[in-house]
Amino acid sequence: MSDAAGALRDLLMLMARLRDPQRGCPWDLQQTFASIAPFTIEEAYEVADAIERGDHGHLRDELGDLLFQVVFHARMAEERGWFDFAAVATAIHEKLVRRHPHVFAGTQPTPAELERIWEEQKAGERAAAHRGADAESVLGDVPKALPALSRAAKLSRRAARVGFDWSDGTQVRAKVLEEIAEVDAAGTAGGDALAEEIGDLLFSVVNWSRHLGADAEESLRAANNKFERRFAHMEQTARTQGLVLEKLSAAEWDALWRAAKLNGG
Repeated sequence: MSDAAGALRDLLMLMARLRDPQRGCPWDLQQTFASIAPFTIEEAYEVADAIERGDHGHLRDELGDLLFQVVFHARMAEERGWFDFAAVATAIHEKLVRRHPHVFAGTQPTPAELERIWEEQKAGERAAAHRGADAESVLGDVPKALPALSRAAKLSRRAARVGFDWSDGTQVRAKVLEEIAEVDAAGTAGGDALAEEIGDLLFSVVNWSRHLGADAEESLRAANNKFERRFAHMEQTARTQGLVLEKLSAAEWDALWRAAKLNGG
């Protein structure tokens, strides 16, 4: 087994060197939390992509890139006197111990009880973090930087926990149909009104998928991948047949699409 502590120590020392005011890297020195945050998000997506592709070699590399982002943020915080990497690691260690009493106290809860314990722990932590301040919104700490579908699902789950929800999926389906009608009505006007109704429709679809037990973000990712595979198949078929994509008729496109579906797309 590799020396994890030594490897992490070397990485922390490297980060300090890169941020050294006299001898560091000019690019690293000019970075801020705001300028690095987009890279952090990008690296998280690249980890997810490597997992989805089953590419273990790239997964190792992408996890390293993501770890470097954590080290980078921690270093900038340390320079400001806020906290250091050790504090970050200690905080998550303590949190995970708190959230797993069944592991460290030797109890044997059911999966449903585990979910309840987890949510109670998170609610308690949020309450403690805002003790003495104005009452925090139930939705207050849902990150705005999440992908829109993921954030919609998290917002709706959080609201449902305090009772704001449909009783079953059929009611959400009716809401989806209602939103489709409103999109149709706004379609003639276009502009902001149409965009708002499209947003309402998408939010309703996310809620419907939640009630049906599907993850909207993962479902759309799968649909994107399927479309990409089918379109690549159509391109290949068109090239084989000597067809020019820009000159295809609607009927030719349809034939190519049906062929892609039949061939495992």
